[in-house]
Amino acid sequence: MKKILLVCSSILLILSGCTGSKKGKVISVELQPISLGVMSSMDYVPFIIAEKEGIYDSLGLKVNIVKFFSTTDRDAAFQSGDIDGTIIDYTNAAFLQTHHIPLKIVMKNDGYFCFIAGKESGIKSLSQLKGKNIAVSHNSVIDYVTDFILNKAGITLAEVNKPEINNIPLRLEMLQYGQIDASVFSDPFATIAMNSGHKSLISTQELGLSITGTVFSEKALKNKSEDIKRLVKGYNLAVDYIRTHPLEEWRQILIEDVGVPEALAGIIALPQYQYASLPAAKDLEGTIAWLKAKNLLPHTYSIKSLVDSIYTQPDVTTETE
Repeated sequence: MKKILLVCSSILLILSGCTGSKKGKVISVELQPISLGVMSSMDYVPFIIAEKEGIYDSLGLKVNIVKFFSTTDRDAAFQSGDIDGTIIDYTNAAFLQTHHIPLKIVMKNDGYFCFIAGKESGIKSLSQLKGKNIAVSHNSVIDYVTDFILNKAGITLAEVNKPEINNIPLRLEMLQYGQIDASVFSDPFATIAMNSGHKSLISTQELGLSITGTVFSEKALKNKSEDIKRLVKGYNLAVDYIRTHPLEEWRQILIEDVGVPEALAGIIALPQYQYASLPAAKDLEGTIAWLKAKNLLPHTYSIKSLVDSIYTQPDVTTETE
């Protein structure tokens, strides 16, 4: 009888180890490296802080942050599987998905865009944009934000000229020399422009408009689900770090990894970084409606196919080890 009880007790101990404790702990799994593509922006600051400050190391996760200098190169790397995920705007995410690149948005990001008027343009308010040259990258997030702002100002597309200038540094240079009147920029380019005397008329943050998110391929979501959960958890811990540590302690990250000029690292306006959450339905719906109006998406397309909500659940992003 004692032998039977001993065997039963052993079995129970083994089972309890497999199912985890009441706090939700599970058997440790071997994590795989995550590769995340980024372009110069303030969107990925919490990710890079989590890497540089050892937060991901503490979670047992290896994160490779891969910088790109053109959306074409970034999208090609994502499509080929060279990177698992990337930070991307909603317009491009939906466009790629409908062109047979399986992906899902797992969280929104907090970077914002500024509508910058050139110092030589004479533009002091949105109402003065009629007849002006507003540079865009056609059918992109820059184009979408420009149209959104023009609509808010009551200005039709026929009342402005929208030359296509895809290269961001070139657009900034053309603004500097008065070859265009205005354009939309994200940081650090927006701050560089304003530091040179150009004026921000409005930002997507002021408009309450969210337009960028982190996406992963369906292959990564299937094969690296636990790793992505740790990635998001590390992001949230980095948000805590940003909130509790003065900028001076991590300004070198802005300079060396994000590309903020050293002279501007102390004055750049940081986004109000929030814990990982899904994009608001209104932001996705606005983006999709704009794309459909331009016949860039089928009219049957639904935002439900674009998001994966599992990675922003409280038990995923706040569970302690």
